[in-house]
Amino acid sequence: MIILLLSLGAAWLLWSGLYKPLLLFLGGLSCLLTFLLARRIDYFDDELYGLHFSLRLLRYWFWLGGQIFRSSIDVSRIVLHPKLPISPRVIDVKAEAGHPFDVVTLGNSITLTPGTLSIDVHEGVIKVHALTEAGARDLASGDMNRRVAEIRKD
Repeated sequence: MIILLLSLGAAWLLWSGLYKPLLLFLGGLSCLLTFLLARRIDYFDDELYGLHFSLRLLRYWFWLGGQIFRSSIDVSRIVLHPKLPISPRVIDVKAEAGHPFDVVTLGNSITLTPGTLSIDVHEGVIKVHALTEAGARDLASGDMNRRVAEIRKD
């Protein structure tokens, strides 16, 4: 719960960009209220929402950050190319891990990566729009899927 409170505060500070005393007080108050409401309703006590911070999760976040950066460069290169060499396609990606939290994590990770977008999720299968054939192949290789499945391994 302390990690949640610290994360809320850090996110508010980074996204607001305003550091005046009144705004800092109101931002801190809103973070505290959100924290207290989440605690009151036992939101994170349910196993479905249980995000267990671990070295594996941190390692995944760093890997995902690298993928987002790499994909940003690739998409920028494609968009700036005079012939706009895209080959859009829709593929199905079956989530390796069956836990709903893992499926959501995979879908969100796909959407965060430029050039790919999760369109639909049904029974562990994520329908994904990819901007290029290479992006579709990369997802089909299963590297992201495998890494998401490894986050929650006991």
